[in-house]
Amino acid sequence: MRTSLFIVIILLAGCSAGVIHGLVNLVLVEPYLDKAIGIENQHMFASGEAKDTPQFWAEYYSYRAWQKGGQLLSGAILGTSVGALYGIVFGYSRNILPGNSITKKALVLAAIMWITLYLIPFAKYPANPPTVGDPATIVLRETLYVAFIAISGFGALGFYQIYKRLKSRKMVAFIGYAGLIGMTFALMPQNPDVITTSMDLVNGFRAVSLVGVSAFWLSIGLILGVLWQKLQPDKVKQSKFQ
Repeated sequence: MRTSLFIVIILLAGCSAGVIHGLVNLVLVEPYLDKAIGIENQHMFASGEAKDTPQFWAEYYSYRAWQKGGQLLSGAILGTSVGALYGIVFGYSRNILPGNSITKKALVLAAIMWITLYLIPFAKYPANPPTVGDPATIVLRETLYVAFIAISGFGALGFYQIYKRLKSRKMVAFIGYAGLIGMTFALMPQNPDVITTSMDLVNGFRAVSLVGVSAFWLSIGLILGVLWQKLQPDKVKQSKFQ
């Protein structure tokens, strides 16, 4: 393995996929955020927490412009971090992943990680716009979500080890993982916050959030697969003097 090339490939794939994720968020997610924050602003005006003044709106638009401008940068940073994890897992597992090409293998791993680290936790704790949620419960909500990701991810890894050791009845590993997730769904508490805003807004936000994260995992699988297949970091070139 050419380590330097391997590192460049996984970081470039993660960063590129993160930028794509940021672009999707700018186009699809931000309009929902604007609506949600607009509702939140009206609630603050009604409660007297803030005043509807030109100064408020000047500061608000400046802050939102800064937030939107940072979508690509934050996407690149997060994508690079996740890409490093994804690339390391791919480096170790590429020879046992199904698929007749490196790109297909990379997409298979991306799909597995998308399901275990995002889709399953999302089914229990779906994304909500800013208008949903009491600030006092944010730590609890984040803890529950991260805990579910950890259980799903480490559970998948553990049952994969069981799958490898089973000579027959390998379906037992899949059933065991499904049982773990089902038990986790049943035992972990629901989101503590009641949804009081429009369900059209909430469901729309969840849908575009799902599209954005799905675009990230599809992109990272494609980009890493193509780069790996072209540059072949696992092939050590022989010296011409040997």
